[in-house]
Amino acid sequence: MAKKRLTRIYTRTGDKGETSLIGGKRVSKTSARVEAYGDVDELNSVLGIVRAEAQDIEIKEIITEIQNDLFIIGADLASPNEIQVHRISKEKIKELEGMIDKFFQELGPLKEFILPSGRGGGPYLHLARTVSRRAERRIVRVMEEEKVNENVLAYINRLSDLLFMMARIENKRGNFEETYVRFNK
Repeated sequence: MAKKRLTRIYTRTGDKGETSLIGGKRVSKTSARVEAYGDVDELNSVLGIVRAEAQDIEIKEIITEIQNDLFIIGADLASPNEIQVHRISKEKIKELEGMIDKFFQELGPLKEFILPSGRGGGPYLHLARTVSRRAERRIVRVMEEEKVNENVLAYINRLSDLLFMMARIENKRGNFEETYVRFNK
């Protein structure tokens, strides 16, 4: 099948505050669905910064895979269920869980809250985690209004956990000591 290529960047079709979902349906640019896939796109962009800044090669390789998954999730969210597109699968969720478990073994249990910080990709992974949590909330809002691939929400939920673990791994492997939250007594 031939791939559809963009022949120009601007179309002028969004000048009145609407955009097209995959399949052609027109919706407001403020619709929950558009905001959800916009947040996923933002998350993907933050992960592009992570990939540029991370010092750990394994983290960079994982980020590349996640960015590809997020592109598929964006298309999934931009497509009503009756439209045939690639959709994120349960297997991808299991892959994230496997990575979380692997990193947990290396780090061990966390006994205190930590402040988001670090060096290299660490602070950007913490930022990506917060964007992931926002995307998750937006996806829930879409799901309250219409049917969405349930794997999307589960993937984004696990992803935020993985991003937290990867921030800690990037910092640990980069010899950055985490700062624990101090509670006033």
